[in-house]
Amino acid sequence: MKAYVCERYGAPEVLTVQERPQPVPQDREVLIKVHATTVNSGDCRIRALNAPYGFRFMMRLVLGFRKPRQPVLGTELAGEVVAVGKAVQRFAVGDRVLAFTSMAMGCHAEYRCLPEDGKLMPIPAGLSDAEAASLCFGGLTALSFLRRGRLQPGERILINGAAGTVGSALVQLARHQGGEVTAVCSTTNVERMYALGAAQVIDYTREDFTQRGERWDVIADTVGNAPYRRSKSALNDGGRLLLVLASLPDMLPAPWVALTTRHRIIAGPVSDCVADLHILVELAQAGVYRPEIDRCYPFEQMIDAHRYVDGGHKRGSVVIELLPD
Repeated sequence: MKAYVCERYGAPEVLTVQERPQPVPQDREVLIKVHATTVNSGDCRIRALNAPYGFRFMMRLVLGFRKPRQPVLGTELAGEVVAVGKAVQRFAVGDRVLAFTSMAMGCHAEYRCLPEDGKLMPIPAGLSDAEAASLCFGGLTALSFLRRGRLQPGERILINGAAGTVGSALVQLARHQGGEVTAVCSTTNVERMYALGAAQVIDYTREDFTQRGERWDVIADTVGNAPYRRSKSALNDGGRLLLVLASLPDMLPAPWVALTTRHRIIAGPVSDCVADLHILVELAQAGVYRPEIDRCYPFEQMIDAHRYVDGGHKRGSVVIELLPD
């Protein structure tokens, strides 16, 4: 099978397409022919070893010092089951499935083996392969932070970086949970944010949300440029700042802020569990949540997709399509 391999950290050009043995499913595994996968900001950070300030050494410890221990990137996929292990009960050959592999990665390949009891679900009716492949990264991150932030119906939530993969998921899921959503984005994305359910949209090219004199119960920063020192004046009493992307210095004040103010800083790793994947699939089936797709690239243009994501201005997900035989 063909797979894109990252054997050293660096620019998109470090990726090479290689022939690798097709995996064989173990007793409780399924073999999936990948029809679509994504290139997200996490893939690009791993490829480039581009960690927020203070986390570079830790990133090397987790991923590999000189090169990635898992050289095939990609955390989400959609495809078709083409073989099953002898003990598999939940899936059969021919099933359309979506999956999230998290730090195990390995989705930028033509085939992927996964355990049947992992983050693996049937694709809901009406969802394309591209949409199914884009469901997990943004949606699971958004669900995790909204749960930890304890968003309540009727509360005001501002989402900084609302047009990205995580941001657009936050807009939809926060609205579904009863939040009054303010989206912060560029001029070209204003109408899209209203279409996703935002009650108010702030164009960051024209004004700074912290200078409007407004306050919110929850502020979610997906960009990394709205730390507590900048956002505190825009938080209500009891307000929560969700740092989806943050440097170590921006996270360290969290205990002191909790002790000395009526605010909370919430940051750290996402808890992506199977139960949350079930929730996302149900919401997608009900038409409540739909992942936003910026553009699609053929498998052969994986490097171009990485270059585009590196630019930092994608709107939703960037999908890689592998056409079925």
